[in-house]
Amino acid sequence: MKIVKIIAVVAGLLAADVLSANAQTNVVLVTNVVTVLVTNIITVTNVVTATPPPAPEVNPPVAEKIPEYPWKSSLTAGLTLTRGNSHSLMYYGGIDTAKKTPNNEYLLGASGSYGSQDSKQNVNTYGAYSQWNHLFTERFYDYIRVEARRDIVADVDYRLTIGPGVGYYLIKDTNTTLSVESGAGVEFQRIGETTLVGTNSVHSYDSQTFATIRFAEKFEHKFNSHARVWQSVELLPQVDEIDNYIVNFELGLETLLTKSISLKTFMVDNFASQPASDRQKNDFKLVSGLSYKF
Repeated sequence: MKIVKIIAVVAGLLAADVLSANAQTNVVLVTNVVTVLVTNIITVTNVVTATPPPAPEVNPPVAEKIPEYPWKSSLTAGLTLTRGNSHSLMYYGGIDTAKKTPNNEYLLGASGSYGSQDSKQNVNTYGAYSQWNHLFTERFYDYIRVEARRDIVADVDYRLTIGPGVGYYLIKDTNTTLSVESGAGVEFQRIGETTLVGTNSVHSYDSQTFATIRFAEKFEHKFNSHARVWQSVELLPQVDEIDNYIVNFELGLETLLTKSISLKTFMVDNFASQPASDRQKNDFKLVSGLSYKF
């Protein structure tokens, strides 16, 4: 009986121990915690970055812009016709061209007139000129000029003048220019002369060469983009015979009709103090015609 009690007590203790073991299963108590602190921080202050060098800029070559100074030309044609008490007809044709740069000015021109009065020739004139101006300043320049003329009615077989000189722009604005010129030159001419041999008149030509002085003035004013007026005068006296001289005068008005076509009206007066034999000293022409610009 005593043994049975002992066994029962032991069995109870074992059961209690098993129940206690089941109740406490998987319980872990951590009493030591290890904490790791990083107290040394490494800072990289020099950063070397390997980057490729920048590609060179490739720009297309830019051609230097050269200012253009084109030739400005005009072709003029005129016709004068009268019928009734008088029968007259006159043709006129001329061309002028010019090129102006900051340092040089080139002027060229040629013209011709032919006319008849009552079936008799009364106008037959041809001429040409060229002038080169080299500017030292905006206003002051030197020049060389060549001018030739032939007038069959005035009995001038030829008249050629060539020479250098200097000029100055008294006014040089956008719409107005006024210049004066002075120089020396040589004139070659061959004009007709009539001599009396007995009772007969003999016609021949006299060739002359002499030095001249040249004085000239040129004026131009543009009222607007559609109208302008111009005027020029030239005096050429012989150096050793001052009473032998030539005066050329021109005055004109131009009105623009279209972008390229304009109406020109101008007068030309040529005076020679010693003309050919039996010829008048003064030749005057009034011309009206159309001009084409190109």
